[in-house]
Amino acid sequence: MTGDRYTVISADCHAGADLVDYKPYLDKRHHDDFDAWAATYVNPYEDLLADTADRNWNSARRLAELEADGIVAEVVFPNTIPPFFPSASLMAPAPSKAEYEQRWAGLRAHNRWLADFCDAAPGRRAGVAQILLNDVDEAVREIRRTQAAGLTGGILLPGAPPGSGVPELYSRTYDPIWAVCAELDVPVNHHGGSASPPLGDEPAARAVFMVETTWFSHRALWHLMFGGAFRRHPGLRLVLTEQGSGWIPGVIDMLDYYHARLVAAATRASTAESKFGAGLAGSMGSSPSEVWRDNCYVGASFMRPHEVPLRDRIGLDKIMWGSDYPHDEGTAPYSREGLRIAYAGLPREEVAAMAGGNAARVYGFDLAFLDPLAAKAGPLVAEIAEPLPPARIPPDATSPAFAPGGSVRVW
Repeated sequence: MTGDRYTVISADCHAGADLVDYKPYLDKRHHDDFDAWAATYVNPYEDLLADTADRNWNSARRLAELEADGIVAEVVFPNTIPPFFPSASLMAPAPSKAEYEQRWAGLRAHNRWLADFCDAAPGRRAGVAQILLNDVDEAVREIRRTQAAGLTGGILLPGAPPGSGVPELYSRTYDPIWAVCAELDVPVNHHGGSASPPLGDEPAARAVFMVETTWFSHRALWHLMFGGAFRRHPGLRLVLTEQGSGWIPGVIDMLDYYHARLVAAATRASTAESKFGAGLAGSMGSSPSEVWRDNCYVGASFMRPHEVPLRDRIGLDKIMWGSDYPHDEGTAPYSREGLRIAYAGLPREEVAAMAGGNAARVYGFDLAFLDPLAAKAGPLVAEIAEPLPPARIPPDATSPAFAPGGSVRVW
C-alpha cells in the first residue's frame, strides 16, 4: 500500500479470447476441425454474447475498468469457451478418450493466448494455466511450458467428480503434478464450480447445484491432505478460490477430529475402525490444521461481513480478496463499496494484507511496481475505514456481497 491508498490485487478475475480468436493459437493440424466446430457452435452463455463480452479480451478496456474500480492487478482464471469444449472449461465434464486430444489442443490454445494477454500488461496479471488430468506426463510438460512462458498464476486443478473417469485427487497418480508445482513454486488453484458432477436437466438441478457445488469444490482440500500430497511435497501450495471462506474453520476442525480419531484407532487393532486409519499417520505426516497453516490459502473473492470475524481462525495471511470481474456476481464496478462492507473498521495493515499483500506474496506480484499505480487508482484508506450504510448500497449492484441477510450464512 501507499501512504493513504490500498494496493488492491483481485485474486479472482476471469478472461479468455473470443471464440474465433483462439484459432491462431491452435496447432495448424487442428485448424480444419476448428473451422468445422466453430461454424456450428452455439454459445450457451448470454454474458459472452452481450456487448460487454469484450471485457474478457479487450486489454485496454479491462485495465481502465479495473483501475476505475480501484484494482491495479489481477489473478486471471479462464472464462470464455476454449476450442472444442461444449461449455466454459470450468464447468465442462472430463473429456472422453475421443475428445481428449482436441480438448488438450483447446486448453493449450487458451494458455498461449493467456500468455500474450498477460504480456500486454506486464506485472499486472498472473495468468492461471489450464491442464487436464488424463495424462499426468502431458500435464507436467504443459506446466513447465506455461511457467516458462510467463504464466505466474500457477495451474487450475480440474475437478475429479464421481464418474469423471480419472483417479480421485488423493491418488498418488498425480504426484508428478504436485512435484513440478512445488519445484517451480507455482500454486495449485482449485476454483469453485469446477468439480460438480453433471446433474441433468430436471427443474431442481440448478437449486441442487447451488447447494452442492461448493462442497464438491472443497473436496480437493481433504483429498490432498489425507492423500499425503503435502507431506511428500512440502513446498506445494493450494489455493481454494471463489468458494467462500466462512466454512474453513469448521471444516479444518472436522478434519482434525477425523485425523486424530483414525490415527488413534489404527493403534488398536481390535477396534472395528482400526482399518480406516491404517497408515494415515505416516502418509499425512502433519494434522489437517498444520497443513492448512503451512500450505493452503483462500481466494475469498467478495468476502462477506460474516466471514471477516473469522479471519484469525482462517489465517490473516491466507485470505486474498477478489472482485470476480467481469462476472455479474462480482463486485465491479462497486468494489470500493464491497471492500467497505467487508473491511470497514479493521486495522489498515490487516486490510492491506487481505486486499493485496497476500496475493502479491502467493502469486509473485511486485508491490514496488504496483504501489505507484495504486497511489493514483487505489481506494483511500480513510474511505474503506468508513462503514457503508445500507442506504448507500448501489441499487444496481448484482454481487451477493451486497445482498441483505448475508451475514447469517456460514458457507
